[in-house]
Formats: sequence, structure tokens, C-alpha cells
Amino acid sequence: MESKIPRMPRAERRRLLREGRKSRDAATCERFRIIALLGESRGVVEVARILEVAPAHVSRTQARFLREGTQGLYDRRSNNGNLKVTVEFLMALEEVLMGVPLDFGWSRPTWTRELLALEMERRRFDRVAACTMGRALHQLGARLGTPKPIVLCPGTRDRKARVLREIRRLEQCASADEPVLYADEVDIHLNPKIGRDWMLRGHQRRVVTPGKNQKYYLAGALDVRTGRLHTVGDYSKSSKLFGQLLFHLATHYRAARRIHLILDNYGIHKSRMTERILASLGGRVVLHFLPPYCPDHNRIERIWLDLHANVTRNHRCRTLRALLDNVVAYLRAYRWRRAQQRGGLALAA
Repeated sequence: MESKIPRMPRAERRRLLREGRKSRDAATCERFRIIALLGESRGVVEVARILEVAPAHVSRTQARFLREGTQGLYDRRSNNGNLKVTVEFLMALEEVLMGVPLDFGWSRPTWTRELLALEMERRRFDRVAACTMGRALHQLGARLGTPKPIVLCPGTRDRKARVLREIRRLEQCASADEPVLYADEVDIHLNPKIGRDWMLRGHQRRVVTPGKNQKYYLAGALDVRTGRLHTVGDYSKSSKLFGQLLFHLATHYRAARRIHLILDNYGIHKSRMTERILASLGGRVVLHFLPPYCPDHNRIERIWLDLHANVTRNHRCRTLRALLDNVVAYLRAYRWRRAQQRGGLALAA
């Protein structure tokens, strides 16, 4: 199909391209480019192939230009009337997103764009389409994410705050004579943890799993003063594993008068074997327990989170040995930025 637009001088075509770029709108800029290409005496099909658009779109743009000139190439939605997504609309939508549908009397536990539109209509705003609600969510910076499961801490809020204040005070008083460390265990599974990843539309990445799972466990302790990470490992998550960590710390901090260990309330930290090991160390290692169900206050948890994100999630190791080699390499290179003194982290043997 030939162009109905007469051939344009080069200066005129360049003026059209500049005017389209000034609009700062991709669709408008594309329409100006279509006219500039048609002004080179190119056919409709050829222009569609160059810009990778439908020939019908090129024909409609040509007709608008012949009928209205350059004004016909601009976005016409400016004449659609009053905006529905106003500042007040966005403020109310942000308030709604702070809760879940059950808080507002809906039976569904999660939000959809359509349900958000119904809730906003209930609040006496104009009804909007799902695509418009999507643009409003984008304006707010809202995202479709995965909620974090938590367990409420038993006991009073004041008691929890008091325990955390004591732990922070202990951390601030850390010294070479009385080091303070955060301790915890982490599971290493041969079957990979599945996590989000960027993929092309229509393509779902596949992660091959070995099938029969194998596990390995690390017990670690993070020195808040130097930033050094100490780890020991075993094939069972037991008091024996925790005991190995205690013996390792007692050996490494041989010159320390007392070693303070901040940790959670997991059973192996309070077992009879652990009590016997602590007694055999002559009271040099003192355990300080966090309030129940407060993993976010254990600084070493961030290291385990980074470990999973960088090594174990969606991994492709066929053997546990290969996976553990990657784990060791990552932990050797890990740098904890919040250490009171600069010092490299080292994985203990």
C-alpha cells in the first residue's frame, strides 16, 4: 500500500521527529516517526515492518495526519474530562493498601486490582478500570510481593523491649576481653530453594532438582566488634553441632575473660549436653537469649538470608559437596558492614 502523504523535504521530516521527541510520550513520538517515514515515499507495509507495528496502525496515523495535521498525532486523552486518579484518590488508596480486604468487610484475603476498584467506589470515588488501578498502584510505588510469615512474641511488650535494650547495651560494650557474638544455625539443602527471578514473558525458567534431598547444617557466630564470622558444620542439627561451635569459640578467644553469645531459644541451645559443655568451659561462655520469635533482632540472620539469595536459591549443583564448596567460598568473601571495627570475615575450619 502506497503512502498518501506527499514526499516531504528532509528539513520537514527532521522537524517532525524533533516535535515528537519533545512530547516525551513514546506513543506520540512513534506517530510522528510514522509520518516522517511516510514522507520519504515509503509504503504503509514497509513503515510497519521498520517500526514493527501493525499496518492498520500506520494507516490510522496517516489518516489522522491528513485530516487534522500534526495536532492529530498528539494524545487525545487530554479531552476525556476530569481525572479519576486524583491526589485524594491516591491518598485513600494508600490507606486501603495498609490493610487487607478482610479488614474492610470483604471475604477475600488478598487484594486484586478489581477488588481495589470496588473498595474505592465504596469510598465514593469514581469507578475505575483494572488497568487504571494498575497505573495508580504504579504511581504509589506499590508492588506485588510475597508476605512475610511471623509469629507474635509471647509475653508483654515492655519485657521484650527491656530484653532487647539489655542486648544492645551488651553489644555496645563489646571488647577484646569480652567479645559479643550473635549465633544461629542454618540448613543447607541439596534440593534448591525456589525463589523469584527475572524471566522473559512466556518463558518460565526451570530448576532441575536432584530428587532425593540431602542436608547439611552450619552453626555460626558473628563477632559484632570485628565482623568475623565463625562457622562449624555437621550432618545433623543437634546439641553436638552447637557444642562444636562453643569449643571453637573458646579456643579462638583463648585470651578473652568471658565470651557473650546472643542467640534464640532453639532447643539445642538449652539442652543438657549444652549445659555440660558450658560447665566444662568454666563459665567462660555466657548465653544471652533473645525474646521468643524475634529472628529479626539476631544480626546473623541477615548473613543466612544473603547466603540463600546468593548461593542456595535456584542453585544447579548436582552434589552436596559442590554446593558446600560454593557456600564456603561465599562465606569467606562475605563482608559485614556494621562491624564496630573493620576486619575481614573468615570461615573457621
